Amino acid sequence: MVNKEIQYINAMLKELINGEPWYGRSAYAILAEVDEKKVYRRLKENTHSLIELLYHTIAWASFIEKWLDQGQEVDPASFDSMDWIEINPSVHSWENGMAQFETVFKRVISLLEKKEDSLLEETVSRRQYNFRFLLHGLIQHTVYHLGQIAYLNKLLD
Repeated sequence: MVNKEIQYINAMLKELINGEPWYGRSAYAILAEVDEKKVYRRLKENTHSLIELLYHTIAWASFIEKWLDQGQEVDPASFDSMDWIEINPSVHSWENGMAQFETVFKRVISLLEKKEDSLLEETVSRRQYNFRFLLHGLIQHTVYHLGQIAYLNKLLD
């Protein structure tokens, strides 16, 4: 099995989630600092809350997890509707979101371990880009929103 590049992407994901990434603290460290009492608050009316940012990040990781697991059977358009969901506090708690975040990223890492580097050249179904772009995008997207979460968490104090 040739998966040297996939192994590298997986190492980056592991570092991002629970390692010591170059840019600072891991996802788990940043998310664990959030006070659950303020996750639904907004700085302004037209901004996202901490909980919305968390579930948005989960949605994109879930899309990738499903595609890695089911391949061409997944319709990416169905995930577009889950991109910025309406948060229901009785369903979307910080604790539930943290559990989903951990589960989906562990699953992505596990599924990638079984893939070969040839996957990276394949075009994502109904998209204009390949899996290399998508997987690097997952890392970049997650870091971007973690930065927002860390900053917003401090501003809401």
